Amino acid sequence: MVATFTSHFQELYRYRGLVSSLVLRELKARYRGSLLGFLWTFLNPLMLLAVYALVFSVYFRIQMEHYAGFVFTGLLPWVWFSSSLLEGTTAIVSGGSLITKVLFPGQILPLVKVGANLLNYLLSLPILLIFLAFMGLPPGPVLVWLPLVVTAHLIFIAGLTLGMATLNVFLRDIQHILTNLVTLWFFLTPILYPLSQVPPTFRPWALLNPATLITLGYQDIFFYRRSPDLTHLAVFFLLALFTLVLGILLFEHYKETLAEKI
Repeated sequence: MVATFTSHFQELYRYRGLVSSLVLRELKARYRGSLLGFLWTFLNPLMLLAVYALVFSVYFRIQMEHYAGFVFTGLLPWVWFSSSLLEGTTAIVSGGSLITKVLFPGQILPLVKVGANLLNYLLSLPILLIFLAFMGLPPGPVLVWLPLVVTAHLIFIAGLTLGMATLNVFLRDIQHILTNLVTLWFFLTPILYPLSQVPPTFRPWALLNPATLITLGYQDIFFYRRSPDLTHLAVFFLLALFTLVLGILLFEHYKETLAEKI
């Protein structure tokens, strides 16, 4: 098993230049032909924020101070996660011509989607920080925790996306199931509402949701300006590592048969 992981990461390292090039190409292609181009990286989350803030603070009237900032804090990492998962799940199937015609490391295709959406997230962070500072919630020293939280989140997203992308080659229904499942997952995660509003009976169940654990970490750092709960972070980190191991094992087990199944 150690040899499997070693060869997997060695292959990724060997093609690191290709990964970087494909991530940049992905970002350029995403907004090619649009009038505003790369500005959509900042406009998309702002428009999402406007929609959710309008619906939940005006129509549903959630009583919470700085509610728009609270939503924005959880919405940005969710967009990174959901976009990476949905785009990455179809990446191997969509890039089938590369895998079938040449000796191509298929695991980098989902990783490119994750990396491109990660850059989108990181580029959106200054907008979030300015927005929160304008609301009277300037960034504090707890930002030193952010790299650890982002790293744990990246490991989880990469592992889950690689696993789903591999399985989707053999069962194309997965991409359609995930589209609906991610929507349900979003509403089960305390992004539009604080965890304190979940009835006490269901709160332990809410904490079984890995997206809840990492969302709370982001909310602690950006919105509440305090250190994240180390227990939640440790549990999520272990879960992320398990997810990555599972994703790599799935890919390595089936990678020899991917070309004939695409």
